[in-house]
Amino acid sequence: MGILLLGESLLMLLCVGIGIYHAESAAMPFLYSALFTLAVGLVCVLFSPHKNDYIDKRMAYLIVTLVWVVMSLFGTLPFLATGVISNFTDAFFEMMSGFTTTGATVFEDIESLPKSLLFWRSLSQWIGGVGIVMLVLAVVPSLGINSYSLYSAELAGPLKDKTHNRVSDTVRNLWITYLVLTIVVFAFLWAGDMDFFSAITHTFSGISSGGFSIYNSSISRLSAYSQYVLAVAMWLSGINLTLFYLFVRVKFTKLRSSLEQFFSYTCVFLLLAVVTTVVLNQTMGYDLAKSFRLAFVQTASVVSTCGFVVDDTTLWVLPINFLFLIFCLRGGMAGSTSGGLKVMRVLILEKNVRNVMRNRLHPNAINPVRLNSKPVSDSIIYNVMTLFFVYCFTIVIALFLLILDGVSTTEALGAVVGSITGYGPGLSHCGGFGNYAHFPIFSKWVLAFCMLAGRLECITVYMIFLPRFWKR
Repeated sequence: MGILLLGESLLMLLCVGIGIYHAESAAMPFLYSALFTLAVGLVCVLFSPHKNDYIDKRMAYLIVTLVWVVMSLFGTLPFLATGVISNFTDAFFEMMSGFTTTGATVFEDIESLPKSLLFWRSLSQWIGGVGIVMLVLAVVPSLGINSYSLYSAELAGPLKDKTHNRVSDTVRNLWITYLVLTIVVFAFLWAGDMDFFSAITHTFSGISSGGFSIYNSSISRLSAYSQYVLAVAMWLSGINLTLFYLFVRVKFTKLRSSLEQFFSYTCVFLLLAVVTTVVLNQTMGYDLAKSFRLAFVQTASVVSTCGFVVDDTTLWVLPINFLFLIFCLRGGMAGSTSGGLKVMRVLILEKNVRNVMRNRLHPNAINPVRLNSKPVSDSIIYNVMTLFFVYCFTIVIALFLLILDGVSTTEALGAVVGSITGYGPGLSHCGGFGNYAHFPIFSKWVLAFCMLAGRLECITVYMIFLPRFWKR
């Protein structure tokens, strides 16, 4: 935790530099926040026993969960110190949304914020894109801990793809790939009509599937060129980072293990874009070119669970908005920065349902679930089904709690799904260009928990609530 806070304080100091460059009054409160975070980090590091203890799975689950909570907790300091947020609940909600790349915001007027805070919001999403624990494992391999336990507890997906046998090398390669993609997207955005600050902040939020924008109307005010670039960036953010590394290293034989996921993810994206184009053209009166652009960009945001909004989607027909919620639940590929259940799990669930129906017709037939022409073990199918149940259970309970707290059913449904999938925008007042400022305090804490649970895929978080977890 101490090492983590030292890193967070350095990121805050970077924002202090931006505040000084733009002569903002927020620079000094940001500096105080960075120094306080640095001091706490130093205390944790200096007064902790310097032992290379073995970290078992239980400790890994605890560390991974605490990492996201602690980062969000100290990330609230700049908002509170500058006074742009007056209460801790809103500040914690905003930072949990940032680090978990959810993109839900409590700000009604984003453009009034200092640039240092705008950069901090986008930077938090970029750091949380691949995972804070992954960053620690990449930068501090000398911790001497059981890296694979942390790697397994952090990385999404039922199968853990590795580029090397050593976890530290795998994590480092993933971060290098992530950094290269960020630079490429930024170069394309900056080459257009965007200034440096707008290009870098939207790159951070786009490639991390985060969705924070520096404008009240999200990316709707950007040029068509910039919107298309961000659409491609969002689509890329939903692809397994390992595939980019293997493609560059010309290891095409290993690429085959994820081809079925890739084609499913891409085909659903294109199909949903076509359907949305037709609906917008027929119901909203947009011409075909505008309908396709809006549909292409918004669909890329949905399937990657990024959360950028290209138009006021609350004015679109309700079936399309519900369709968006369904497909953001599906999410991107395992090992990507996107949220949701992940394409791999959905494919396994779909094929398992099909096999169950086949076995009803042919009880003696043996029909194993296959992914990329390889049979999937029963243990993986069991784990996927368990996660699906826990995921749905979390949605139902959170939806019930929000309705009890006075949130309308439609808005509560959109908010819960938007939070747990990391998509961000929901329905009604929290959809489109809306925000979560009007939600009751209790509902914001419920949604913040959904963000954390969705980012860590529920089971990692729920593990620490089991009494057995704390017994020796």
